[in-house]
Amino acid sequence: MMRSFKIALVVGTILIALNQGDVVVGGEFPAALLWKTPLTYATPFLVSLWGALAHAKR
Repeated sequence: MMRSFKIALVVGTILIALNQGDVVVGGEFPAALLWKTPLTYATPFLVSLWGALAHAKR
């Protein structure tokens, strides 16, 4: 689970930088980021965790 967390931290940060970087650097924080940011980190976490669990079942 810790490995999935680390992967999510790295991948989520890269995705935020790519997708919302101009907004964040511009000093804005629109309301949409309140739900986009957690989802951006949750997605790679869940994918990584799911892959680890599927591999462990074999």
